[in-house]
Amino acid sequence: MTNLAGLPPRFLRTPEAADFLGLSSRTLEKHRTYGTGPAYRKLGGRVVYALDDLRAWADRGAVTSTSDPRGSVLPAKRHGTASAQAGRSRR
Repeated sequence: MTNLAGLPPRFLRTPEAADFLGLSSRTLEKHRTYGTGPAYRKLGGRVVYALDDLRAWADRGAVTSTSDPRGSVLPAKRHGTASAQAGRSRR
């Protein structure tokens, strides 16, 4: 049997993944709810994140200058259609 004790965890739960990204757990949960966050898996009802998926998501927001176009990582908020936005402004 192989000893896996020396290997880093392959998957992180939400608190550890948020810590890895420098976010709060709640922000990462909101990203998951709105579909703007990193890919995740459900294993036995538990949400887990692969390290490679966290790195890839963070790398999508990389820029080299403030004059560069904004990275493609969206903020953790609902991004609705134009009709949903128009309905909200009427209230």
